[in-house]
Amino acid sequence: MAKVILNDVCKTYDKTQTIHDVKLDIESGEFLVLVGPSGCGKSTLLRMIAGLEDVSSGRVHIDARDVTDVNASEREISMVFQSYALYPHMTVKENLAFGLKNIKMPTAEIESRISEAADILQLSELLNRRPQNLSGGQRQRVAIGRSIVQNPKVFLFDEPLSNLDAALRVQMRQELSKLHSKLKSTMIYVTHDQVEAMTLADRIVILRAGKIEQIGTPLEVYNQPANTFVAEFMGAPKINLLTAVAEKSSEGFDLVFEGQSRLSIAGSLSHLPPDNKVTLGIRPEHISIKAPSNEKTAMQATVTYSELLGDSTIVYLNYAGQEIRVKLASQEQLSVGDIFDLEIDSKYLNCFVNNMRVDIQ
Repeated sequence: MAKVILNDVCKTYDKTQTIHDVKLDIESGEFLVLVGPSGCGKSTLLRMIAGLEDVSSGRVHIDARDVTDVNASEREISMVFQSYALYPHMTVKENLAFGLKNIKMPTAEIESRISEAADILQLSELLNRRPQNLSGGQRQRVAIGRSIVQNPKVFLFDEPLSNLDAALRVQMRQELSKLHSKLKSTMIYVTHDQVEAMTLADRIVILRAGKIEQIGTPLEVYNQPANTFVAEFMGAPKINLLTAVAEKSSEGFDLVFEGQSRLSIAGSLSHLPPDNKVTLGIRPEHISIKAPSNEKTAMQATVTYSELLGDSTIVYLNYAGQEIRVKLASQEQLSVGDIFDLEIDSKYLNCFVNNMRVDIQ
């Protein structure tokens, strides 16, 4: 296990800065996931930790050692790539042993490490097979096993599951989680898949355009997103963002929406702009629907589309010209044109001013 520290790390290509002053402390034994849209810099950041990309400025420390200018082969890390990168003419055992033989490790030690890795990853019955005789999930386990036998201080994963089908990705997520529990090693994992981030991470780092937008546990970034970008990026279906005007009331404040619909909130907002306009963020699972009423303050919406997912239903509604997504934990047969009142669970509200989250106190 080892702690990884990035101090003001930057990366510039041809005078274009792609990574901007990243400060990040990754704790020893932590499973940290870097997530963000394509081109946000997550793989570049991982490759700088690995030593596969030069650092334009700033410093990288692994296990209290400055490795900024140290070759990748001397950083005591191991990297698993999106492609399995297995030698097709070698057996599983030979693939696992290849790197260890190159550094002239004693045969007995090689055998011991291969046996241990094969046991952990359930590869013992596959050691004499070649890659073309393995499934995608088995090949990825071999690629991970090749990292384990090196006994690195830090494991780096660059979108290792993106080539697998949906069922295999679920299985491999479970296996990676179990692997981390067994090895208790520091693992840094890059993905564009928010489900992988939510299910695997101790902490998530959300990147956009080479900058960190938020660092937190999966529940923190989901329930208390730092800004509207994080709010929209994390979660499927996407969060609903509604514009409202905050008006003081005797018990706190009211959020007044288009059409004069109102939602009463206890407490006060920590910051309001001069026009009192805020953006309300509410997850689809925190909105319910009920039969329409005649109340003037009700949020009345019309069904435009619904998706029956088996265990739940996603309903798309039009409210004052804006699409609202509602996730119902039931099988509902709804028709286009049906009218409902929307009920928002105010315990789960997020308010944003100028795209940044503000606290309800």
